[in-house]
Amino acid sequence: MGTVHARSLDPLPMHGPELGVHADDIETPDIEQESKQEVLQNKNVVVQQVHIDGLGRTKEDLLSYEIAEVFRAKNLIDVMKRSHEARQNLLRLGIFRKVEVVIDTSQGADALPNGLDVTFEVTELRRMTGNYNTMVGNNEGSMVLGLKLPNVFGRAEKLTFQFSYGTKETSYGLSFFKPQPGHFERNFAVNVYKVTGQFPWSSLRETDRGISTEFSFPIWRTNHTLKWEGVWRELGCLARTASFAVREESGHSLKSSLSHAMVIDTRNSTILPRTGALLKFHQELAGYTGGDASFLKEDFEIQINRRLFWDSVLSASLWGGMLLPIGDTPTCIADRYYLGGPTSVRGFSMYSIGPQSEGDYLGGEAYWAGGIHLYTPLPFRPGKGGFGDLFRTHFFLNAGNLCNLNYGEGPKAHLTRLAECIRWSYGAGIVLRLGNIARLELNYCIPMGVQSGDRICDGVQFGAGIRFL
Repeated sequence: MGTVHARSLDPLPMHGPELGVHADDIETPDIEQESKQEVLQNKNVVVQQVHIDGLGRTKEDLLSYEIAEVFRAKNLIDVMKRSHEARQNLLRLGIFRKVEVVIDTSQGADALPNGLDVTFEVTELRRMTGNYNTMVGNNEGSMVLGLKLPNVFGRAEKLTFQFSYGTKETSYGLSFFKPQPGHFERNFAVNVYKVTGQFPWSSLRETDRGISTEFSFPIWRTNHTLKWEGVWRELGCLARTASFAVREESGHSLKSSLSHAMVIDTRNSTILPRTGALLKFHQELAGYTGGDASFLKEDFEIQINRRLFWDSVLSASLWGGMLLPIGDTPTCIADRYYLGGPTSVRGFSMYSIGPQSEGDYLGGEAYWAGGIHLYTPLPFRPGKGGFGDLFRTHFFLNAGNLCNLNYGEGPKAHLTRLAECIRWSYGAGIVLRLGNIARLELNYCIPMGVQSGDRICDGVQFGAGIRFL
């Protein structure tokens, strides 16, 4: 049997001379010949050796976990399938620029008649790489410069420095990432950072200097992250017209918190999904490991997507959260929730729902927001199969509320307060998907349930970001 160059294994070829199966190879012509398809599926083979060519600083013991399944293959199709999966595992490590697979018959004195050798030809990334790109946040654009040292110690570790300059936020940080060999989803990270942000809706400027450590791991179908974070926060007024409530919050504070996040995500895309669901819970406890802030914060996110007729998609989302102060320490404006804007309850200005003082929005200690969306193709399908598929028509109905709670009243009173003065809006627009990076929306919004102090955006509203209600 000849050499099989499995450089492109998707889709897997099921027959053909490129797999090296020829009638001349069969020595007993009296026996009815099997079809090439049957030979590939039924002929038992043994993977005798797996080679990895092109290694420099990478340790071989790291890769043995990623290629172990190749030895369990029983036939040629199985060998190709498992080799493709191993190739994907190697690329997922983020230490190789290119990985190619070659399958050949075994050679040498110990070679079996049905033995195969599998060779992975890898090209390692450079010791240092840099990148420059733009990033879209929640209605904010930024320029990002990055410097990365992949595979620092030879076992897929990564050291990254990143600088970001945006319209409202400037940050830089240094991070170290270390996965567990054989279990890439189980990893450890350390981050040191400084972030300076402007929040004009609150006339607030905030500078955070912090360090965090986090450990991520899967359990069954869920992904979990445990995190400790210590942040020195400096709050100041963005303008001379800042309200007295914002001036009271100004100054320095120290937050030390422990948090846990659980995620179940079956969506086919995080930006504009067509199928699947998302369930996310997040808890944060501050104060027990030091610092000035002392609170318990709980929030969740649910999203369900169903494909309908005519390539349309129905999506439903629900967000919610509650911030509970511990002891006599009041909550800080930097820890509260904010609601409203083109990425949440459309038809309202950015974060302009809820408690406010002299025109400055102070955030709330409890909130909920829900939305129903219908995504359809553009009318008459212009550019079908090409650029036109990046656009979708969008019909939506959003609602939500944000407020402060009197925690002596009990759960029933909390629900009653959250059900009062509900803001809601409806409208239609166009959605543009920017790959798997972000999405843009241009909507015509009609806000309803407007309360005194809310700022609305009645008519055309533009939104850009990653996370949308």
